Amino acid sequence: MDGTDVREQAAQVNGDGEAQETVNAQVTGDEVNLDEELDGASLMEQFLSDPSHDYKTLKYGDVMEGIIMHVDRDELLVDIGSKAEGIVPSKEYSSLSAEEKDALQVGESILVFVVQPENQEGHPVVSIDRARQEKSWRRLQEIHEANDVIEAEVTNYNKGGLLVNLDGVRGFVPASQVSEIRGGDESSKQADMARLIGTSLPLKVIEINRHRNRLILSERQAVQERRDAMKEQLIKELKEGEIRTGRVSSICDFGAFVDIGGADGLVHLSELSWSRVRHPSELLKVGQEVDVYVLGINANERKIALSIKRTQPEPWSRVASSYEVGQLVKGTVTQLANFGAFARIEDGIEGLIHVSELADERIQHPKQVVSEGQELILRIIRIDPQRRRMGLSLRRALDTPDAELVAIFGDEIIAERDALVQKVRESLEAEGLTGTRQDEPERSDASAPVDVASIDSEALAREAGEHQVAAFEERRRRAEEEAQRRQQRQRQREEKQQQDQDVSFEGEGLSAMAMAFAMAGADADLLEEADKAAEAPAEESEDEEKTSEE
Repeated sequence: MDGTDVREQAAQVNGDGEAQETVNAQVTGDEVNLDEELDGASLMEQFLSDPSHDYKTLKYGDVMEGIIMHVDRDELLVDIGSKAEGIVPSKEYSSLSAEEKDALQVGESILVFVVQPENQEGHPVVSIDRARQEKSWRRLQEIHEANDVIEAEVTNYNKGGLLVNLDGVRGFVPASQVSEIRGGDESSKQADMARLIGTSLPLKVIEINRHRNRLILSERQAVQERRDAMKEQLIKELKEGEIRTGRVSSICDFGAFVDIGGADGLVHLSELSWSRVRHPSELLKVGQEVDVYVLGINANERKIALSIKRTQPEPWSRVASSYEVGQLVKGTVTQLANFGAFARIEDGIEGLIHVSELADERIQHPKQVVSEGQELILRIIRIDPQRRRMGLSLRRALDTPDAELVAIFGDEIIAERDALVQKVRESLEAEGLTGTRQDEPERSDASAPVDVASIDSEALAREAGEHQVAAFEERRRRAEEEAQRRQQRQRQREEKQQQDQDVSFEGEGLSAMAMAFAMAGADADLLEEADKAAEAPAEESEDEEKTSEE
């Protein structure tokens, strides 16, 4: 083999190598292109399989967030992730205030409710008003479950109660669940409800049913819960012996309740005044502002005992300096007993006119001479500040010389005395007691001989009268205590019954149909027709039962 052949073979080998490299390069390029195509297909597959890139399938009732894309006078365009933007007609955001409408700007997020998945133009129709309403229902459900209290404005009323608006949801407050609606005739109740329009009330949800569009609320329960919380706080802060200013909240036979800043305390009848009081309405009226003394606090039962009379000085503490034996005074008969009549000299100070000191004649009962509420001229014959006793005499006062009476009371007292004497005489004549004078020593002549036996008899009668007075007052005290215990037991029973019974509200006699009309704001006539329609099937059923029994 020569040198030429060797070079040719080398060149051939080199050519074959270059060709192989070219083939290899082509294969590599094809592989890269194939990889790129596979990567692109994979990415596309991943993109299509990602649910976040899917168009949303809409249905009626869906609530979702959207982005405002366009704002027009008649409608809004909102991106809700569907094939086309959602349309919000102007009527579907009419509940927005002017400020809220001005705040609708492009790019803002807003909650919408799907009214129509697709209209004729392919756009979904959505609503802002209904979305707010749905959001309100959800919030109200949370409030109901949390047992919270909300505020709402009264927008209207109907036969059964008040209507309120809670962010697009209409609620119904039965009249029985509003503390400011008084009982009585229908006209006064309607006047109270009309007066509450436009006011804001604290309310508590007592029944909620989204599917039936039913929302029942109670102002009375909300107020009571707030007052209970305030009462617990007040009981922690309150101390016995304090004097606080309160307002009379209610009056009953056994006393008055006074609101002292979130809690009601009881002022018992015996703690209203130092003088005898038959009923709290004689001294107090609802809404009156009074100063009260804290008598006692029962933290376990959350009860507060108050007193009005203890904010005033005790009248008997100044009797010794204000009155003396033999003094002439005026008094009003407050109570009659077998042994005499009680007369009030001033608030908190009463004296006894023993039956023997009413007239010179012998009488069996004070009612034969005087009557309750009658004003008398009296003379003080005994004072015992320690025992809070005062003895009075009518007959000795009527025997007083004119000059002494005029010096104390003035010239007009003579005519008043004469009228009183005439009235006593007429009462005695009506009872046939004139001429039956008591056996006692002559009082007008000091030099006349004194009958010791009659003095002893009078002393014994006076002592017996004092024992009768003591026994009478003891019986009265026990009767008052027993009455107070009975009232307390009655209140405890009523409170327990209130706690045990289910939450009840007065649908004001409304049937389910009438209640639905009431929540819809129907007038009274329509409600009455609904009641009649609901009662008719029941009456027919009763007739059928009677017929079958016969």
